[in-house]
Amino acid sequence: MEFFKNHPFAVEAYFESSLVFTFAVAKEELQHLIPECLELDTFEDKWAFIAVAMVQTKNLKPKGFPAFMGNDFFLIGYRIFVRYTNNAGKRLRGLYILKSETNKKKMFFLGNIFTHYNYTTTDILNTTENNLQTIRSTKSKFEVVINTKETNAHLPANSPFTNWKDARRFAGPLPFTFTYNTTNKTVLIIEGVRENWQPKPIAVKSYYFEFLKSLNLQQVVLANAFEIKNIPYYWKKGKLEQWT
Repeated sequence: MEFFKNHPFAVEAYFESSLVFTFAVAKEELQHLIPECLELDTFEDKWAFIAVAMVQTKNLKPKGFPAFMGNDFFLIGYRIFVRYTNNAGKRLRGLYILKSETNKKKMFFLGNIFTHYNYTTTDILNTTENNLQTIRSTKSKFEVVINTKETNAHLPANSPFTNWKDARRFAGPLPFTFTYNTTNKTVLIIEGVRENWQPKPIAVKSYYFEFLKSLNLQQVVLANAFEIKNIPYYWKKGKLEQWT
């Protein structure tokens, strides 16, 4: 089963929408949440970051398979921004996944066969009324409200960033995702490939994530929020290497 979980084939999907909310946390508070092979990707050597990504995928399937084999899923991922130095000495920037959720049992089943992301299922309600988009889950206890009419969004209050250029560096998704096997000290590297990636800042009216609260972090600040729409995306076959 370990072989199957290591992303044995490439996967492709179409991102109808990807909403990413990035939260800044003092780096000392996140260090214990990542494995020994990774280091935190920080800003000003002070802030580390957790991103919550909400992705509406279309036609997710093994790359190259016919369209009728594709499936549509809503995916939610909680990730930490990290860096990893591979065996060739190259420093890779990417994400370490803390938690994954989906609205479909099929994705729960297949995702847990072919990945280490430990998917759980949850309910998702996505509505828009009076220019306010609300995404909520009763089971997972989260809710975000976005002002869709706001076309010139400002950085969130108390964000450590002073401009959108710096904030964009921590918008995700990053090129790589890492999984670590503590038993045999191997690192699984998944590379994502996309084109025309142009995140648009969004205005967040309110938010609450029970999972973030459960981490018992002292201070969690919304640092940025972006949306990406209508993007073809694929993940390469996983690459496994020994960490020393």
